[in-house]
Amino acid sequence: MNIVDRRLNPKSKSLGNRQRFVRRAKADIRDAVKDALKKRKVTEVEGSEKITIRSKSVREPSFNHGRDGGVRDYVLPGNQDYKAGDLIPKPQGGGGGGRGGKASADGSGEDDFVFTLSKDEFLEVFFEDLKLPNLVKNRLKDLKNPLPQRAGFTSDGPPAKLARIRTLRRSLARRIALKRPKTEDMARLEEEIARHEAETPPNEVLIAELKARLARMTRMRQTIAYVDPIDLQYNRFDKVARPTTQAVMFCMMDASASMTENLKELAKRFFMLLHVFLSRHYKEVHVVFIRHTSTAAEVDEETFFRGVETGGTVISTALEEMDRIVKERYSPADWNIYAAQASDGDNIPDDMGHCIELVENALLPASQYFAYIEVSEHSGPGETIVWHGYSELAQRHKHFAMRRVTNPGEIFPVFHELFSSSASA
Repeated sequence: MNIVDRRLNPKSKSLGNRQRFVRRAKADIRDAVKDALKKRKVTEVEGSEKITIRSKSVREPSFNHGRDGGVRDYVLPGNQDYKAGDLIPKPQGGGGGGRGGKASADGSGEDDFVFTLSKDEFLEVFFEDLKLPNLVKNRLKDLKNPLPQRAGFTSDGPPAKLARIRTLRRSLARRIALKRPKTEDMARLEEEIARHEAETPPNEVLIAELKARLARMTRMRQTIAYVDPIDLQYNRFDKVARPTTQAVMFCMMDASASMTENLKELAKRFFMLLHVFLSRHYKEVHVVFIRHTSTAAEVDEETFFRGVETGGTVISTALEEMDRIVKERYSPADWNIYAAQASDGDNIPDDMGHCIELVENALLPASQYFAYIEVSEHSGPGETIVWHGYSELAQRHKHFAMRRVTNPGEIFPVFHELFSSSASA
């Protein structure tokens, strides 16, 4: 049996052609997404993106018949400037191309191709760069808690969901349409019969007609029920996937001189992925950025990634700042707290004991999850002072994870452990 899907494409677009185009221009799209991520905020990773692709990437291939290895001699009429063997100079001004070249009367070119990636297509490229398995991509895109939502009415259901007003409205409409006798009309007819019977002599013919009318009204009233099963209406609810409750995400990063722009970009990818994960679980997600050198402070996102001030490294200052903010604004009784710390592993030796004490006694008891990511441009042997100190915490606490990252594809193992913890919780 062959099944042919003849449904229309969404919004009358050729979905198959669009997918083929995305596959052909994958390399350019991936580079465009990387550039877009540098400009986006952590909380803006989900959304469409207008990107530019070089015209040669979308040019259709063509085949031509030729002879002598494809070399062909031909004459251009009206040529007064060149002879065979002359080198023709390249036109000045860039010849178009859509990249800011000056106008040229001698050359011609093609503008770059601009189109918009949808939200799902943008996330697909973002997840692919992080080397997430397809199953996890789908969970990150769609994982939400189903909640009941009103979905109209139904004719069947439990008594507790009976829509009384709507049921009575339907009952009234049916009784009016079928002309069900009213009790007031029957009472007036009975009074009229009694009055005629009291007359002398009674009008037997009229009384018989009135009694016949009363008998008919009685039968109709007994036949046409006040509330019929056809009138019953019940409230209907469907479960709709929707995030629930609220969470706060603490992003802590070393801003000392040893943290290069490349390392900060790795940390930004990690924070973005964590935000995507949390926004699928929770209705409201707050993000707190804490930047530290020898001192720490809560800053906005632009300062967090682009600030220029540098200095020594004292990690405990960031942990103390997070503890202060949690106590002042984010009670663990009301908020799901997640912490993500990025560092190159440097810290003064005398500070690690205080860091371990703060994380173990103050932050981990209040947090759902604490992830430490150590970013480095080169993978090499040996442990940094921070890695050695935090290793003890990872052994004692299941909701503390730590990983080294040298490229975006290595970020996923942290989230693999995060998913495992969520599944077992």
